[in-house]
This record gives sequence, C-alpha cells and structure tokens, in this order.
Amino acid sequence: MAEEEHLRKKIYKYKKVLSNPSRWEVVLKEIRTLVDMALTSPLQDDSINQAPLEIVSKLLSENTNLTTQEHENIIVAIAPLLENNHPPPDLCEFFCKHCRERPRSMVVIEVFTPVVQRILKHNMDFGKCPRLRLFTQEYILALNELNAGMEVVKKFIQSMHGPTGHCPHPRVLPNLVAVCLAAIYSCYEEFINSRDNSPSLKEIRNGCQQPCDRKPTLPLRLLHPSPDLVSQEATLSEARLKSVVVASSEIHVEVERTSTATPALTASTGNDSEPNLIDCLMVSPACSTMSIELGPQADRTLGCYVEILKLLSDYDDWRPSLASLLQPIPFPKEALAHEKFTQELKYVIQRFAEDPRQEVHSCLLSVRAGKDGWFQLYSPGGVACDDDGELFASMVHILMGSCYKTKKFLLSLAENKLGPCMLLALRGNQTMVEILCLMLEYNIIDNNDTQLQIISTLESTDVGKRMYEQLCDRQRELKELQRKGGPTRLTLPSKSTDADLARLLSSGSFGNLENLSLAFTNVTSACAEHLIKLPSLKQLNLWSTQFGDAGLRLLSEHLTMLQVLNLCETPVTDAGLLALSSMKSLCSLNMNSTKLSADTYEDLKAKLPNLKEVDVRYTEAW
Repeated sequence: MAEEEHLRKKIYKYKKVLSNPSRWEVVLKEIRTLVDMALTSPLQDDSINQAPLEIVSKLLSENTNLTTQEHENIIVAIAPLLENNHPPPDLCEFFCKHCRERPRSMVVIEVFTPVVQRILKHNMDFGKCPRLRLFTQEYILALNELNAGMEVVKKFIQSMHGPTGHCPHPRVLPNLVAVCLAAIYSCYEEFINSRDNSPSLKEIRNGCQQPCDRKPTLPLRLLHPSPDLVSQEATLSEARLKSVVVASSEIHVEVERTSTATPALTASTGNDSEPNLIDCLMVSPACSTMSIELGPQADRTLGCYVEILKLLSDYDDWRPSLASLLQPIPFPKEALAHEKFTQELKYVIQRFAEDPRQEVHSCLLSVRAGKDGWFQLYSPGGVACDDDGELFASMVHILMGSCYKTKKFLLSLAENKLGPCMLLALRGNQTMVEILCLMLEYNIIDNNDTQLQIISTLESTDVGKRMYEQLCDRQRELKELQRKGGPTRLTLPSKSTDADLARLLSSGSFGNLENLSLAFTNVTSACAEHLIKLPSLKQLNLWSTQFGDAGLRLLSEHLTMLQVLNLCETPVTDAGLLALSSMKSLCSLNMNSTKLSADTYEDLKAKLPNLKEVDVRYTEAW
C-alpha cells in the first residue's frame, strides 16, 4: 500500500508540473521520466500505465501550437507505453492529426504500426471506442500515401493475417471490416448528410455525439439522374418506391429501391401463400440510377478500402466470415449507385461465387425475405450489373450445384430472370442452357408460347440442341408441343442484339408468330431482313431500339399486313416514316419522341385509312 501511495504522489507531481509547461525540452524530459517510472513500477496495472498517457493527452489538447518536431518527440517518448495499452480518445485524435498532416513521417511506420496491430488484434467493440477505429482508418490511409502505396497496405494486411493458412487472431477480420465500412461510408457522408441530416448519420463515423476534429472535405456532387431501364411490360404501370433498411453492427442506413410493377407471369405461381425466402430474394426491382462523382480525397479513400476488401477476400480462412459480414449489404445507396464502387467490389462477389463452400456462396442471397442480396444486385437488371449477366451465371451455377437445385428456385428464376436466362442461353452459356432444360423438365412454365420460345432458344446453339434432345428422350411430349407450330407471341430479352435475334429466328419455325417485342434491345435496322420472313406478324414493338429509316423502308415493302407498330424513342426520321404510307393495315402507330415533322404526320393520316391510335407526343407534330 505504501508503494502504491508513493506512486500516486509521483504521478500527481508530474501532472502538476506538466500542467504549466515553460520550456518544452524540460517538458519532454519530464515525460520520459514519467514513462520510465510507469514502466519500472512494481505495481503494474492499467491505471499506472494509463495515467501518463492521459496526462500527455491533456497536455497536447491544451497546447495546440507545438511544432511538428515537438509532436514527434512526444510520440516517441510515450511509445513504450503504447505497446501494451490502447491510446485514450484524445490521444487518438492527436495521432489522427499526425497521420493526415505527416503521412510520410517515420513515426507512422515505427511507432503507430505496433499500436494499430494491437488495436486490430485485441479490440472487442469499436462502438465503445470509436476513435480507435478512426485512428486505424487514418493510419491505413497514411500507409497508402507512401511511394509504394497499396503494396505497403497489402504487406500490412499480410502481417495481420500471419504466415500460416489460418489467422491466429479471431478479432482481426471483423475489426478490419468495421474500419473498411466506416471509411467507405465516409466517402459518401457529405451527400448522405444532405439527404438526411439526422444526428445518427453524423455519429456513425465517430460513434458518439462529441464532435470530431476531422471535418472531412470530401466534395461529392450528384449529377443528373438517368431514367430507369424498364421492360416493355413495366411501362404499362407507374414505378413504385419502397424503402429497405439495411443494417450491420457498424452502419445503419436506408436504401431506397424503385420497383417496377410485375406483369402477369407465364410461369406457374402456385397458391397465394406467403412468399418464402427464395421468392423474395429473387424479385428484381431496378434501383434508382444516379451518377455519383467523388472528390479526389474521397476517391483515394474509396480506392484504398475497396482494395482492402478485395485483399481480405483472397484469404480462404477469412472468406466465410467476410461473406457473412457483407451479406446484409452494409453500404449506403450512394455507394451502390456509384459505378466505380460496384465495379471494384465485383471482385469480392466473384470470389464468393467461386468458393465451393456453401457457408460462403449462400451469403450471396439476402439475409431474409424482402431484402436485396448480392445475387440480386449483380444480376441483369440489378443496379450493379455491368457484364450482361456473366457473374449472374456464375452465381446461379454455384447455387444450383449445392442445396438450391429445387423447383422453387427454378420457379423464382422463371418469374423474375427468365429474360436474362434466355439471352445467356442464346449466347451459349451452358449453365443457362441447363436452367432452361430444367424449367421444361420440371414443368415450371405453363404458357405454350413461352415454352416454344425456350425450345427455340435451346435449339439455336449446339450445346442447347444436345441437351434438349436428351430432355426430349426423357419427355416425348415436348416434341409433340413443338410439332404443333411456333409461338404466337415472342419477347426478346433486353440487350439482345441483331445476332441474337437472327440466331433465335433461324432455330425453328415461327410461321405462327403474330406479336413480337424487341423493346429495349440493342437491335438495329439490320434485323429487318429477318423480320420480313415472319408472314403472320401483326404487332411489332421496337420501342427504345436503334431501328432506323433503312429498316422501316424494308418493312414497308414486305410486312403489308402489320397492324400495330411502336417506334417510340427510335432514331427514325421523315425519310423512313413516309414509307409507312404503303402499310394500309396499320391501325396503331406510336411515333412518340421521334423526328417526325408535322407535314409527314398529315401525309400519313391521309394515306392510312385504318389508323385509329396515334402517339406523336414530343415531336414537331405534337
């Protein structure tokens, strides 16, 4: 007890001496003596080691006009105490300031590295000590500012994992992920706060209501929103908004989705019971699209921390936990709408999709019904899809290969992703060919026209023909269905090309085809030579395609029985539209948002006696 009392008196003396500093060389000497006393004391407990750190922390907070060299001298002096103790909050802010102002200082590498390593290995809850997280975040950004940049960061991550196949420190991964999430969130913080200025959003980064010295200068501007891509059927109904709350241990944000009305499905939906997990996760609303542009500082921060997530996903032992931590999609909607972010994060999702372990790839699905999962966001139509469905096919392949090869899963695909599945199968993707065959085999599709379209898709490629023939050997009734003739209605998936249409129409009989929709595809006038071979065609939808005047002239010469033609948002002009005067059967013509002139419109009305429905909005004739 006497020794403890003696020590307390010494600490009090140093606290009093350092509270009124005169010469800083004397102060520095006193700090070193104080640290030596704490280290050599026979009484080793947290209070003995923390007391000098708190004294220095108070000293620094009250003397803000110190030189950089004086800062570094003080940090070096207290370094021995930091080997076994977390720095107190005010000291963390001082360290953050040093990382930002002098990222290339040797203090960052030599003193801060072991401190941050200790934090990542032993911290149990960043929520209780948010400044430790902020310090770790700033330290990593300082490493990224070095000449070697990400190579230094990569070596640091390797040092945290250790040389063996399994990381011996269970807290490292969740702590690193928490730091990454907070850093990525900070990149979009300015816009998020302008969207919702509630205190909770501002507190996410600091973890408390006390203001932080760092006022981020992360310029972010929202460019003009681009219109949602919607299917032909979806345009018949207005888009409706719904909000989804995405939560994780570190971040709580609101993600808004734009959901288009779902048309009547051709697949069998069974009874009206409550939808299960598969039903909900497969629903694919199109996310409101916006164009995000970050400032230079935020862009560097984002690049650094997304790269860290990619590094974490490369470790086999960390991947299951990483997948579980990211499964709730703990990112703000601004990040999900940011093309650079989703493109970079795609590497991580691909690693999950390639992992054979169910505990990993099952995290591609949403955490519960009614929420988006990575499977949904990176599937065609999802906000993050930029590859026409290649990653989607990989995810379907791995999920079907495990416990998800069920009729329910196929039904969900048929209801929500049949178009992308058919387009990928049309282009020879074997996984999607298998999916379409299973849909036929399990009687997922009730509508005959849709079944015939699937059969035509399968027969358009060698792999599809082979698998369909094997299926027919097992189910002879499919051959009978095909012998009855081709479909009367056909809708090509969005992003289909002229080559896709040609491949499909050459695969079977389409003599019965009356209604063809190419809306929102990538077809051009070049496809007209295939369209004129459809003798029964009465309705043609070319909405939002690149079909032009040359194609119209060819159609007017051959498809004289056409009754309904939709040219909305196509590049046609008077030169092509005048040719339509020979199509006397036309009763409905949509020329909305084209280069139609008033004179041409009057000419068409005079020469098309059966024309009853005309749309000329957003043209000169309006």
